[in-house]
Amino acid sequence: MKVISKVLKIETKKKIELIDITSDVDSFVKESNVKNGYCLIFAPHATAAIIANENERGLINDIIRKIKEEFPQEYNWEHDRIDDNAYAHLASSFIGSSKVFPIIDGKLIRGTWQNIFLVELDGPRFIRNVVLQIIGE
Repeated sequence: MKVISKVLKIETKKKIELIDITSDVDSFVKESNVKNGYCLIFAPHATAAIIANENERGLINDIIRKIKEEFPQEYNWEHDRIDDNAYAHLASSFIGSSKVFPIIDGKLIRGTWQNIFLVELDGPRFIRNVVLQIIGE
């Protein structure tokens, strides 16, 4: 069994945004030469998340709007007494910082409309890391 890792370095430009990393993940899977296994996509940040969904501008805007509705920045969050980003920590906690996809016959298995996104929740940031790790044979 092989274990292969890579770290993507991503610069974000907005307070809240979705960045499509699907092609980076697909390329890594192809380069790994793993035929069957799993690919972990993990954002090692307390104010970022990973999701899988359709890359359609309207849906992306809807997702961002829903994040803002569910986790408003202007609220009496206790964490804001020490740092003004409680909403981002909460959103990351509820959305999740990782996804795992199967690899079958050398291909990452995801739904027809499932792209993989880094969700920036407290940007802009000069560097966000996304850890990719493949385990398989």
